[in-house]
Amino acid sequence: MQCHPLFDLNGKVALVTGGTHGLGMAMAEGLASAGARIVVNGQSSQEKIDAAVTHYRERGFDAYGYRFDVCDPAQVEAAVGRIEAEVGPIDILVNNAGIIKRIPLLEMALDDWEQVIRTDLTSVFVVSKSVVKRMIERGAGKVINICSMMSELGRDSVGAYAAAKGGLKMLTRNMATEWARHNIQVNGIGPGYFATSQTAPIRVPGNPLNEFIIQRTPAGKWGDPADLQGAAIFLASSASNFVTGQILYVDGGILATIGRPQGE
Repeated sequence: MQCHPLFDLNGKVALVTGGTHGLGMAMAEGLASAGARIVVNGQSSQEKIDAAVTHYRERGFDAYGYRFDVCDPAQVEAAVGRIEAEVGPIDILVNNAGIIKRIPLLEMALDDWEQVIRTDLTSVFVVSKSVVKRMIERGAGKVINICSMMSELGRDSVGAYAAAKGGLKMLTRNMATEWARHNIQVNGIGPGYFATSQTAPIRVPGNPLNEFIIQRTPAGKWGDPADLQGAAIFLASSASNFVTGQILYVDGGILATIGRPQGE
């Protein structure tokens, strides 16, 4: 089945930060399935990056991996230069790298707070500056920032994460405002609760949090990481050429309601 021309990413290069696992990997696979050449970033170890690249290539995708710290401007600038020289100009940037620390605010050390803000918010500023200045020279580009339901809602013990993701929502809108004149669209994706290895300990029948999430979600289930692929492809493709400054929440309806309707 041929991809609709509006969603065709053949010939495009997509950089997905934090694309070695989880939701980042799912979105990278989606972009690759639409024809994009994907570049994934990680920081923890070269072995993990190599394993991710092998995972993509075994599925027939054109994939590359680079290790660098998304919070370090010098490392980012050097890596982006290498990627553009070795793989090709970056047409699509997915700012996905992030962390969360579940610590009540009154118990949170300043170092922990600053690490979350730096990784989840400041890194988007750092990476985007390096990539977008090159997009501007070429007169086109797509930036997708991975926001969160915590861009809209508060929750116990994730104050730093919510502050970063709330800031990222507004950074997305300001990036869109400044760069639209250069034919660069900047949007966000806000995932809901997804079934990943990180949430596996929660997704146990009888676990109160598992039951709460299912009951709170109008769709009545956890999201499958593949559910993010359509949103990523749309925002990375020419189908969204007049869409900018928007946050697309992929959450099974959570933000649409104060509670899941009860069945009869």
